[in-house]
Amino acid sequence: MKISNETKVGILATVAIVLLFIGYSFLKGNDVFSSDNTFYTTYDTVDGLTPSKPVLVNGYQIGRVSKMILQPDGKIKTEFKINSRYDVPKNTIARISSTDLLGSKAIVFDMGNSTEMAEDGAFLTSGVQANIMDKVEPIQKRIETITIKLDSTLSVVNTVLDKQFQDDFKNSIHSISTSLKNVEGITKDVEGITKDVEGLVGNEKGRLNRIMANLESISSNFAQNGEKINTIMANLSNITDKAARLDFEQTIQKVNATMSDFQGITNKINSGKGSIGLLLNDDELYNNLNNASKEMDNLMKDVKEQPGKYIKLSIFGKKSEK
Repeated sequence: MKISNETKVGILATVAIVLLFIGYSFLKGNDVFSSDNTFYTTYDTVDGLTPSKPVLVNGYQIGRVSKMILQPDGKIKTEFKINSRYDVPKNTIARISSTDLLGSKAIVFDMGNSTEMAEDGAFLTSGVQANIMDKVEPIQKRIETITIKLDSTLSVVNTVLDKQFQDDFKNSIHSISTSLKNVEGITKDVEGITKDVEGLVGNEKGRLNRIMANLESISSNFAQNGEKINTIMANLSNITDKAARLDFEQTIQKVNATMSDFQGITNKINSGKGSIGLLLNDDELYNNLNNASKEMDNLMKDVKEQPGKYIKLSIFGKKSEK
């Protein structure tokens, strides 16, 4: 049987229309060859969500967005086509989420823990995940504010650091350098005075050193005797059977008397009694030396200021008295 050209054209046109319808439905998110369950939810804002966007569970696609309708109250009713092989708990949350840094949107199902499954045509709870740019925006505003304040600060600094300020700063540095030189000169003068004072007290210092050496020798002797006493007492504890026949009480009393005498000597030294105590505790020597140093300093200043008071020179010689 021969098919006419008109028939062929009609068949091709019909196939093309069917393919066009299937392609258009697929682009809208509808699959005419599958039996999917339909679920609905509403959003206050969809943030760029469009039909045919995937519906994901842990990154795995189980369906797609099939339709979006703007409601009279401003909310967007969204329809999902979910493969009938997958059960969706009744308390599942359909959350709009960003899938990449460019802001591409998808629906992510947070599967609930309910044992009751949602039926075909049921409404699910909606949710919107915070956008990355929404999190970055407060930081961006804060950085802009800091940048403005930093710019103002730099402007103030540039205004302050003018030529006059630089000149004043250099003068201040020069003044500080001059002050340091003056302090160095004063330090040298003080060192000279200190050497003079050390020369004045050199003899007494040697005497005090000898006294302290003697005291150290006395303390060393007592320390050595103390060790001997400790040794004797240790031996006495080991020979208690012989100690009953010997009279150690008098020896112990003598030792105690010796220690008491030593304690008395120490107390006298600390209280300033005796030659050693006066040398160690009497401040009169220090006061005399300090007064002598001050008088010497005053004398030197007076000689510098009024040399004519102490040194008299005559060019023509002194007239003879008649």
